[in-house]
Amino acid sequence: MPTIHVLREADADPAIALPCYETSGSAGADLRANLPEQDRATGWALAPMERRIVPTGLRVEIPDGFEMQIRPRSGLAAKYGVTLANAPGTIDSDYRGPLGVILINLGDAPFVIGHGDRIAQAVIAPVVQANYALADNLSDTTRGAGGFGSTGRG
Repeated sequence: MPTIHVLREADADPAIALPCYETSGSAGADLRANLPEQDRATGWALAPMERRIVPTGLRVEIPDGFEMQIRPRSGLAAKYGVTLANAPGTIDSDYRGPLGVILINLGDAPFVIGHGDRIAQAVIAPVVQANYALADNLSDTTRGAGGFGSTGRG
C-alpha cells in the first residue's frame, strides 16, 4: 500500500479532515473543500454551467510509479448535476502544488459548496509509461479505423 504524504497549506483550516476512505471497500478517499477564511461561513455558490477550482487546502507527495485520479462523487452528480470538468483529473507524482478540484454545475439551480463538504474522491493508481516509436504502418484488426460508435449500439 503506497503512502501519500500530505501537507496543509498555510491558510488551510486544520479542522477539515484529511482525505479518507468512508468504508473498508471504498476505492476513493473523499476530498473536502477547504475554503478561504472569509468564505467559510457562507460557502461558494456555483451557478448553473459555472466551473470553479475549489481548494482542498492540501499539497500531496505521490510515490513514483503512481498517480492520484480525481473523480466525481456520484451523489453530487445524480442529485445536483455537480461533477468534475476534467473527469478524471490526474495529479502526477512530481506535482507539489496546491490540490484543487475543478467542479462544474451541470444542474439547473445554483449549488452551494460548503466549507468542509466532500467534493470529489481521490483514487491512487499505478502508472505505466510507454515508449512511442514512429512506424511505417500499423497491424490490421477487425475494427480497423472505425471509431465513435462503429461497434454499434446496445
